[in-house]
Amino acid sequence: MPKNTFTLAVIGALLAASIAGAQTNPIWGETKVKNYLPHMSWTEVEDLLTRTDMVIMPVGSLEQHGPHLPIGTDFLNGMERAKLVAQRTDVLVAPILFVGNAPYHLGFPGTVSLPAETIQQVYFEAARSLMRQGFKRFLILNSHGGNRVISQYIADRINHETEGIAVELGAASAPFRQETESEPSSEDPVFDRHGGVGETSGSLYLIPDLVDLSKARTATLTMPEHLEGMLPEVVAGDPTALRVFLAENLKAEETGKGTSTREITDTGVWSVRDLEASSVERGRLAAEAFIDAAVAFIERWKELRPME
Repeated sequence: MPKNTFTLAVIGALLAASIAGAQTNPIWGETKVKNYLPHMSWTEVEDLLTRTDMVIMPVGSLEQHGPHLPIGTDFLNGMERAKLVAQRTDVLVAPILFVGNAPYHLGFPGTVSLPAETIQQVYFEAARSLMRQGFKRFLILNSHGGNRVISQYIADRINHETEGIAVELGAASAPFRQETESEPSSEDPVFDRHGGVGETSGSLYLIPDLVDLSKARTATLTMPEHLEGMLPEVVAGDPTALRVFLAENLKAEETGKGTSTREITDTGVWSVRDLEASSVERGRLAAEAFIDAAVAFIERWKELRPME
């Protein structure tokens, strides 16, 4: 072999080895997920449009969830549930915003909150963008209690102001939901809401690497006396007690109600349950119950109104 040819061959081999062994982003950890918009090319979206005109839009939040759960808990858990639904029935998963409406958590570092007017407008405009490309049906998946009315309003605006059709997925799928054993019947009812055993268990199943149970501890709650007095009825399941309890609790500090999370819980967790009771199995049962119900609703909608 001529000397120059040999030299070029060696250089080429070294270059190929260098490229093959080049280190990519050392913190990259995602794998491509079917029907998840940020992972798709436009040609893949175009292909999906031949099979479905449905979009799930999760509506989440960036808010404190105690010392053991990430600030993105609501957004991430909602997104993971949506992705799991989309593996079983063709529907586009379109994340629009991380941020939701959570002014009552602003006393804890890291929480970000947007006005309801801003949130609904962003989702409404995003839906109109997707309508221009052929998507018609929208499933608004609320994964944060503070977004409940906002999520319904987004669906109502789509229905009343556009050619699109929208439902709030939690309410729409509720009739298909089966009872689960995520709360063993042998346990006495205990007040357990934001950042508690239920939400921690869901996170252990859906986003396990982001949960740090070593930092979890039972919260000390200091709600106003009249709200403390309602707790037994709330825990017992009295619907009126729950409604009036939530109407006054978890409200921004500037309302003067004394019920922002910084005012009523020392850890940011709104639960009196021992967080050691959290488990992957509890989370799995709850997540699968929702996913089964959501898929059943979507399939029924497809039957009632086939894609045009």
